[in-house]
Amino acid sequence: MKAKPKRKPKVAPSLHKVLKQSKHVKVLLQESTAELSSINASMKHEVLKGDVTPQVEKVLEKNEAAEEKVTDASDKLTAVNKALEHEIKERDSIEQQIVAVKQQEESARYAAFHDVLTGLPNRALFIDRLEHGLEQAARHGWTLAVMFIDLNQFKSVNDTYGHAAGDAVLRRVARCLKENTRADDTVSRFGGDEFLYLLTQFVDDTSVAMIAKKILLSIESPLDPGETDQVLVANISASIGISIYPCDGTTADVLIKIADAAMYRAKQQKLGYAFSWGTARSE
Repeated sequence: MKAKPKRKPKVAPSLHKVLKQSKHVKVLLQESTAELSSINASMKHEVLKGDVTPQVEKVLEKNEAAEEKVTDASDKLTAVNKALEHEIKERDSIEQQIVAVKQQEESARYAAFHDVLTGLPNRALFIDRLEHGLEQAARHGWTLAVMFIDLNQFKSVNDTYGHAAGDAVLRRVARCLKENTRADDTVSRFGGDEFLYLLTQFVDDTSVAMIAKKILLSIESPLDPGETDQVLVANISASIGISIYPCDGTTADVLIKIADAAMYRAKQQKLGYAFSWGTARSE
């Protein structure tokens, strides 16, 4: 049985609304004061003529008393409105500060789990997602794959063109990996020119190999004419090592180490990608 949704508490009228209503009341009081003053002035004029009864004089006295009360109420309402305006400014200032603090917290949280250069999840976030994926895989009997991706001869890019060029290469590779990542998968910059890809719920090893091939082709593909860093990444290629859960290991650390070892074998033998058990292809 689904739990009944909690009713939201009724929100009191905002101070802005209260202030608007208070100012409207002040206008009515001022209009009433003006009308009473006009009436009293007319009655005083009649009194000065000397042709009035005692009853008229009493009415005039009452009206003047009422005028004083209305004027006093208007003055007090003015003071209340000023206090409300001050309170609104104070609350608006506090709300702005709260928003700023929340934005800073969100920025700090994002920075703690994402790579500054590429915007990809960093090592800590990848391992967290991998460990969560392993828990789900163990519970439901799923398989997982970890790809360790390393750029070939990346050091020569930095040596030849400088670190700014190397950063441009890493950003472009990150874009390529994002474009080839499924919604439930995670791609991460592990460090330097190393990237990790967590692949979840695949059909078989052949489907994993197809994704590895797609990633390699994407990284090696020619640049669009409009790309500003086209001269910097003309000859970039990569090597990929692949480990599979549960046959290669059941922990994040083991799966990453095995995928790393497979990647080095693929790099040394100039193969595009290699599985942990030795199967490697370069097509």
